[in-house]
Amino acid sequence: MIGAPLAIVPALVFLPAVTFLIVFPQIAHGRAIGFLVLPVCALASSAGLWRLATGAVQKPWGIFNVLNFAALFVLLIIAGYTGLFLALMTLKL
Repeated sequence: MIGAPLAIVPALVFLPAVTFLIVFPQIAHGRAIGFLVLPVCALASSAGLWRLATGAVQKPWGIFNVLNFAALFVLLIIAGYTGLFLALMTLKL
């Protein structure tokens, strides 16, 4: 139950953190804050992803397996658009 927020929230925070804190800093000391936020996001996301992956294949099959798989699918979509936007940003630079 805790795996989905641990995986999805850092995935949603990653693109704005990179964009507005590191690439185009909007606040003073934005790059320093960004370099502190990104490892925390990576650790939380990896812990949540681990919990989702183990929950999706756990037996016996039930509704929690389906919910874990759905959260993994949502995470896949978030990773796709994050990669697309980061690639488009590199083309603009």
